[in-house]
Amino acid sequence: MDNPRAAALRIFQAGVAAADPYAAVSRHLDDIPSPALIVAIGKAAMRMAEAAMARFPGRPTIVVTNYENAGPLDGAEVYAAGHPVPDENGAKAAKAVITALRKADGPALALISGGGSALLPAPSGDLTLADKAAVNEALLAAGLDIRAMNLVRQQLSEIKGGGFLRQAAPHQVTALILSDVVGDDLAVIASGPTVAPIGTANDAVTLLQDAGIWAGLPDAVKRHLKAKAPAVALPEARNVLVGSNAISVEAMRQTAPGAKVLTTPVEGDVADAARVICESAGPGITLWGGETTVVLRGSGRGGRNQELALRIALEACKRGWADFVCLQGGTDGRDGPTDAAGGIVDQGTLDRIGDVAGLLANNDSYAALSEAGDLLMTGATGTNVADLGVLIRQG
Repeated sequence: MDNPRAAALRIFQAGVAAADPYAAVSRHLDDIPSPALIVAIGKAAMRMAEAAMARFPGRPTIVVTNYENAGPLDGAEVYAAGHPVPDENGAKAAKAVITALRKADGPALALISGGGSALLPAPSGDLTLADKAAVNEALLAAGLDIRAMNLVRQQLSEIKGGGFLRQAAPHQVTALILSDVVGDDLAVIASGPTVAPIGTANDAVTLLQDAGIWAGLPDAVKRHLKAKAPAVALPEARNVLVGSNAISVEAMRQTAPGAKVLTTPVEGDVADAARVICESAGPGITLWGGETTVVLRGSGRGGRNQELALRIALEACKRGWADFVCLQGGTDGRDGPTDAAGGIVDQGTLDRIGDVAGLLANNDSYAALSEAGDLLMTGATGTNVADLGVLIRQG
């Protein structure tokens, strides 16, 4: 029998495998019209594109993905770009996608996965990439949830919030979507390039003001949002969900028969989430999916999964748990701006860290877990369906 750490990793890997992009796309290609153009966007773009190209060989194909997942793909134009902060390579990729959509002489097939929002920055109007990057950094630092962030991002882009459809018009768009968003809101995944926007420019202004970050935004962004014209009707698209966090949680459950599954996705601040998980978990195996948030107060390195794992170790210590393992990881293999997927902690983790409180106060969960030898290192997985957690408690 696996030791608890190996068991937790095996269960997590089953969840990641259930989100395999190639299989997810392949299952939905038989009833799709032959596309004149294939565009794959997001962390799972390479494998999604491979599946579509196998079914529709010879079609012009553009792939935009993060640096860790990018590689050669015969017959495709591959762009590697920055995530979570947009960069110039992403801007170049966005221009290529827009140009290809406008030139296409037939229907387009969009393959969309998580991360697409940052990977494909197409600044609207007179905005620059620097303007969009400043907004993105402010949104991340404020700890806003993904829907709130994308409401704003959509109003600053030529592709997000249905912009992909406008560029492809009058041709039909079919989108196969691998969801990294809890609840699978298609308007939020990759900022909804093939669905109607979440809100209006006025909604974005109100949200930014309420979050206390409006005053610090670039003047060009504030002018753009204040002056933006009302949205026009979008062409229709066929949007198909092909994979999700819930599907991966179910795959973990099947790998661990008898495990308890938290039916409510784990969301919100990491400290609150850690308490909810530990209060809900009984002896044995507990599984969950979701996506938490972190308010940045320090200058350290880390991500929501690493910090959540560390806070679960703290909560377990408070409860006197003597024998447990908890794995918390991102299915994409990269948690925040680090090379770790998350953390895998146990009853000895805190004893292996010198100053847990100080490191947490500085948002330095990466350094803390590194010191403990408890970083979860999977490498890039080629997929992304949000986050998964496994807790094995024996005492």
